Amino acid sequence: MSNDLQEQLDLPPIDQIGFVVPDMDAAIKLYEPLFGPFSMMDSPIEGANFRGQIKDCHLLLAFGKSGDMEIELIAPLGGEGPHQEFVDAGGNGMHHLRYRVSDHDDKVKAAASIGFETLWTMRMGVDIAFTYMQRDGVPLIIEFLQMP
Repeated sequence: MSNDLQEQLDLPPIDQIGFVVPDMDAAIKLYEPLFGPFSMMDSPIEGANFRGQIKDCHLLLAFGKSGDMEIELIAPLGGEGPHQEFVDAGGNGMHHLRYRVSDHDDKVKAAASIGFETLWTMRMGVDIAFTYMQRDGVPLIIEFLQMP
């Protein structure tokens, strides 16, 4: 992700790097020496929009820190979503960069105006929303998260 893109979309600094892994136990052993201990969370997700269709998925999440940067490990456990799609395609490793924003909908529109497509999105109540977006030529997914 170039600084040009950050400037073009008026983005804050990246606050999370997400890694998708097929085996959480193996990933913890691999990444813990780099990032320290992780806290785990079971996360069933219902009603997210994945590639234009409402899909449920089940994820095992692990969170660590490197300074102010959050490190997220994601192991898909079932259902349909971008993480399972990544693993099914042979992926294992860095997957997305997250930007915590206060104007989620505006960021999604701005990214769409320069060729990004929505991959996965969900709104939880009035104040919480996330969207994964991707564009040809950009090697990672970008995530916008709005959360008070």
